[in-house]
Amino acid sequence: LSNISLGMISQLWGVLTRLFQIGIYALVYQAVALFPNEAFWSTWYGVLLALVFYDFCYYWLHRGGHEMAVLWAAHVVHHQSQTFNLATALRQPSTYFLFGWIFYLPMAIVGVSPLVFGIVALVDLLYQFWVHTEYVGKLGWFDRWFCSPSNHRVHHAVNDGYLDKNYGGILIIWDRLFGTYCEETRPCIYGTRSQLNSWDPLWANAEVYAALVRASRQAPRWSDRVRVWFKPPGWQPPGRVDSAPKAPFDTAGIRTFDPPMSRGLMRFAGVQFVALLGAVTYFLWFADSWPMAQTAMWVIAITGGMWALCGVIQGRLKPLMALLIQCALASALTGALGPLSVHYLVKPLTMALAMAFVFTAVPPSQQRRLLLIALAFCGVGDVLLMLPGGWFIPGLAAFLVAHLFYLAVLRHDTADQAWFANRLALAISLLAAAAMYAYVWPGLSDPVLKAAVAVYALVIALMAAQAWGRARLHRTPAAYAVALGASVFMLSDSIIAINRFVQPVPQSSWWILISYYLAQVLIVDQVLPTRQNPSAHRRDDGAIPALP
Repeated sequence: LSNISLGMISQLWGVLTRLFQIGIYALVYQAVALFPNEAFWSTWYGVLLALVFYDFCYYWLHRGGHEMAVLWAAHVVHHQSQTFNLATALRQPSTYFLFGWIFYLPMAIVGVSPLVFGIVALVDLLYQFWVHTEYVGKLGWFDRWFCSPSNHRVHHAVNDGYLDKNYGGILIIWDRLFGTYCEETRPCIYGTRSQLNSWDPLWANAEVYAALVRASRQAPRWSDRVRVWFKPPGWQPPGRVDSAPKAPFDTAGIRTFDPPMSRGLMRFAGVQFVALLGAVTYFLWFADSWPMAQTAMWVIAITGGMWALCGVIQGRLKPLMALLIQCALASALTGALGPLSVHYLVKPLTMALAMAFVFTAVPPSQQRRLLLIALAFCGVGDVLLMLPGGWFIPGLAAFLVAHLFYLAVLRHDTADQAWFANRLALAISLLAAAAMYAYVWPGLSDPVLKAAVAVYALVIALMAAQAWGRARLHRTPAAYAVALGASVFMLSDSIIAINRFVQPVPQSSWWILISYYLAQVLIVDQVLPTRQNPSAHRRDDGAIPALP
């Protein structure tokens, strides 16, 4: 499921990056092609020659993906799986578009048309699907000429002697010519030497980039800060403490990442996965005819839904929280693009799921009651703002009450401290609220509306200031997440005010709802300790607990 989810996300983001995948190739072809004879390249022998040419370029891209850190940062996604099967073939990175196109420009310069390039690229990719299996043994003469399951098992192995071998896509003769061939002689151990140990698809794509950023920041010289991106993976500047030769890799110490899952959770994940697969299929079928903004919204919504599902199977998220996130994304998507009949269903359902999560995941307490009341008033506000007619003021009043209860939740576990412990945050919040109120003032013609918006701006600014003061006292990741959520709440309300009273904001429904739900999720998930997370606050011994 993790493998295929990464492949699906790769396809989603590929729709947004077509400029890199084929656009630059087409531009170079039109500008400098030396032999743009479409009649030749369209013959069977022209296509075959183009396929061999593509496979040669792929060999160097693939080899570069193992020998240059910035390329490995993208390619590592394909190697993270500790099992080796057909699903591994579908485990594809989402960031190859950044540099991968460079390796195929020789084909454009020679004159292979974009159409033929696309065909042979697809053939080369499809061929590589079947070689990801342990069920096909050695194939004799075939192994000597072509990439086979035996040859590709070696490529995915982390055993000494197997590492960084057998890069060929269809032909293995490139490896024999350039000294990177290795025959399979003993059982393979799969994955990467620095194990991912996560099902998170976003972290899978970002893991090595984050490590490179850290290594670059820690490098002593500016030249080393650049070189670390283009040197082999794991390279360290000379003189670093951790740049000494490492001990031989111990395959016996490898542990398979396999978080426990109940049968019920497996069924939940299966149903979720089928639904997300249906959404991806629908998207890919119609995306070519959609404007870029609509395409981007769909990509973000489906990617977020898959991230939530993978969080459930890893045990990082509760199923109700995953459903809350997915419902919130569906509400934002349908609010921006329709159909409104679906939006009118999922918008109140989102807040119902938030309340259900708090009720089931958080132990009974006064804070939980306050939080449930706040969420209930948010739900009422959501419904009132959806109704046609003059329901804006009642809806605003419902959210005003909700924020007062949020303020009470934030104050509850800091009652022995002063209000608004972070005075700088208080000043910034009040100034931001005052600036926004001044900006929308010309559009507030009704005196009642002027008073209501002024009170609302003041209350939400105080809520944000209290959240940052609470974060300063607790100094936990959870407290800072809640403070961030309160600030995002201010952002969401600011977009509403600008869109309603000053000028239309492009894609306003999307930006309003996506920021609103981000704020709600951060607060609901982090403001109170859950039953599996005894304390989201600073402990008596001064240690800071990890995120739940």
